[in-house]
Amino acid sequence: MQVSTTTPTALQNNTQTSQTNGTSAASLDYTAFLRLLIAQMQNQDPTDPADPAEWMGQIASFSNVEQAIQTNAKLDALMTSMALSQVDGLIGHTVTAGDGSVSGKVASVRIITGGAVAILENGKELLLGEGVKVS
Repeated sequence: MQVSTTTPTALQNNTQTSQTNGTSAASLDYTAFLRLLIAQMQNQDPTDPADPAEWMGQIASFSNVEQAIQTNAKLDALMTSMALSQVDGLIGHTVTAGDGSVSGKVASVRIITGGAVAILENGKELLLGEGVKVS
């Protein structure tokens, strides 16, 4: 039986390769996961092999996580698109914060992760959300 060893130089080269590809240590795509799974299978203890059902469970779990990540990315894109279509009608209208502390005519709108920010003609910014009055 042939056993290969991993040297610190080989580990360093793999780390440098992943960093140059722009991937972080926390991210793992499906192809990399399958490579890792194959390496695990090739290097498992022959006297105590892993259960095939366990391997399939790992693949299914990773596939579910990857699909959830893709769904979230698509939902983010959809929310941004919806925000852009809705805030277009705010330009030129007057907005007032719920407590009345900020008020003015909307000059432009900026989309952020949490929603949209109205940039008023007086230079102030107002997060468009609950309690904001549009007139």
